[in-house]
Amino acid sequence: MSDYLDNVRKYDANADEAVVFKIVKHLGIALRNRDSSLVSATDQKELDRVRDSWCVKKLGVEAAAGEAAVAKVAQIMAGERAKGRVTFYYLVAKELGKLDTL
Repeated sequence: MSDYLDNVRKYDANADEAVVFKIVKHLGIALRNRDSSLVSATDQKELDRVRDSWCVKKLGVEAAAGEAAVAKVAQIMAGERAKGRVTFYYLVAKELGKLDTL
């Protein structure tokens, strides 16, 4: 858990540990496999999945807003080769103003 929190705090120094824990719990089994624990920002299918599953279904936002948030976070994390799924999801939720709803 501390590895996820440390990674999130590279982008948000004041990240709430409880929120990060909720994302880790939501992702569950996906975090066990290295490949599925990362987000490929160059794979449009992957970005669409984040938009649809995380933004629209979990966070309850319109697809267009989710797509814009996903694109912005991909840009923010562009310097990081391995984009952790927990961090990516956290930043998308933050971008959408949905951290308090998790």
